[in-house]
Amino acid sequence: MNHEVYQEPLVSRYTSPEMQWIFSEKNKFQNWRRCWIALAEAEHELGLTEIITEKMLDELRAFKDDINFEVAQAKEKEIRHDVMAHVYAYGQQCPTAEPIIHLGATSQFVGCNTDLMVQRDALKLIKKALVNVMANLSVFCRKHKDLATLGYTHYQPAQPTTVGKRNTLYIQDLIMDLDYIEHLEVQIKARGAKGTVGTQATFIELYKGDHDKVRKLDELVAAKLGFSDLFAVTGQTYTRKLDMKTAETLAGLGASAHKFAVDMRLLSNLKVQEEPFAKNQVGSSAMAYKRNPMRSERMTGLARKLMGLPADFAATYSNQWFERTLDDSAIRRMDVPQAFLLTDAIMKLYLNITSDMVVYPAQIQRHLQQELPFMATEKILMECVEMGKSRQEMHEVVKVHSIAAGLAVKNDGVANDLLSRLGDDDSIPFTTDELNAMVGDGSEFVGRAPEQTEEYLAEVVDVRLGHYKDLLGSMDSALSV
Repeated sequence: MNHEVYQEPLVSRYTSPEMQWIFSEKNKFQNWRRCWIALAEAEHELGLTEIITEKMLDELRAFKDDINFEVAQAKEKEIRHDVMAHVYAYGQQCPTAEPIIHLGATSQFVGCNTDLMVQRDALKLIKKALVNVMANLSVFCRKHKDLATLGYTHYQPAQPTTVGKRNTLYIQDLIMDLDYIEHLEVQIKARGAKGTVGTQATFIELYKGDHDKVRKLDELVAAKLGFSDLFAVTGQTYTRKLDMKTAETLAGLGASAHKFAVDMRLLSNLKVQEEPFAKNQVGSSAMAYKRNPMRSERMTGLARKLMGLPADFAATYSNQWFERTLDDSAIRRMDVPQAFLLTDAIMKLYLNITSDMVVYPAQIQRHLQQELPFMATEKILMECVEMGKSRQEMHEVVKVHSIAAGLAVKNDGVANDLLSRLGDDDSIPFTTDELNAMVGDGSEFVGRAPEQTEEYLAEVVDVRLGHYKDLLGSMDSALSV
C-alpha cells in the first residue's frame, strides 16, 4: 500500500475481493477486448470474411486477457482518449488484426457494453449475499419464534411479540428488495452495436445497405457478450434511466439494512440482543467494559451514503441532452462503482451480523416483567368479572394502583409492584401469587406471533429460498476489518 496517497476506504477496508475484481481496471479492459472480439467475430460471421480473417480473430483471442497497460497509459497521455489508447495498445500486440479493431464502432460500444456486463455480474454478487442473509435470518426466526419479548411503538413498550416474529419483518423487507433486483436483472440488456448516435449508420455502410444483416449483427454481438436481450434503441449510450433505477434498487436494499442496523443498536443498548463480538475485539479505547455495536454502526454509515446516491443518478440521467452529453462520464466513474461497492460492504456486514446474533433471554424477561403487569390489566379485569365483580369498579381500582406503581418506577427506581398492590387490595378477588401465575412469562400475550412466524417461513421464505439453493451457504461471513 502507498501510504503517501489517498486510499479509497471502500476498497482498503470494507468490500469483498470479488466485488473489487468486478470493478477493477483489468476486468474493465478485458471486457473491452471481449467486446472487440465479439464485434469482429460477428462481422466475420455475417459476411465480412475478406476484411476480417480467421487469422485476425485468432490473434485477437490470443491477447484478450494480456493487457499491455504501460503502452495504453503512455498513448492515452499523448492523445487524451482512453478507448483509442487501448485500441492502439491492442493493435501493437495484434499487428495483423490492428486494421479491423473497433471496426464501425464508437467508444460507447465498449464503454456501455462493458458497463452493462460489469453491473450484471455485480448484481449477481449482491443477490447472492442477499439470499444468504435471508437464510441466516430464517434460521434465527425459527429458533426464537416462541421467545416472548417486548414490542415497541414510538420506542415505548407496547404489547409483547416474539424475537422470531420481529425478525420476520426484516426478511419481508429483503424479499421486497429481491423482487426489485429480479426486475432490474431483466432490464440490464446489451447496448449492442448501435454506432455513433444509435442509428447504426456505419454498419449499414459496411454491409452495403443490408438492414437485415445489421440487425443480426446487433443481436449476435449481444449474444456473444452473454445477453439474451438488447436495447432496441439507444442514443450514443444506453439510457441512463437504467443507472437511475439501479441506484434506486441498491439504495432500497441499503435502507432495509439501515433499519435492521439501527434496531440492532437499540437492542444492544437494552442488552437484550447483540451482534457477534470477537474474542479479542476492543469496544472502547477508554472504557474496557464496552461492547459497542460497531458492525451495525458501520452498516448505518455506509447505508446513509448509499441512500444518498440516487439523486446523483437522477441528475445525470435528466441532463443527457438529446443523444448524449459527456457530463455523465466523470460522475459515473465514481457513482456506479460506489453504488455497488457500498452495497457489497453493507451486505458483507449484514451477513456477518446475522450469522451469529446473541440473545439474552433473562434480560428480555426482565424488561417484560417491568411492563407485563400494566399490559395484563385487561386480562385481570376480565378474570375479576368472571368472579362476579363489576368491571367499572375493578377498572377504577386497577387504574389507581397502576398510576401509583408507574410513578414509583419512575420516581423511586423500584421494580414494578403493581401485582403486589392489587394482591394486597381486598377488593381484588386474587392473591399476589394468583396474579403472578395469571400473568406468567408473557408468552400468553404474544397473540399469534409464533404461528405467524412459522407460517411465514414455511409458506413464503422457504419457498423463495428454494429457488436459490445453488447460492445458499456459499459466502464467507467473516470480516477482516
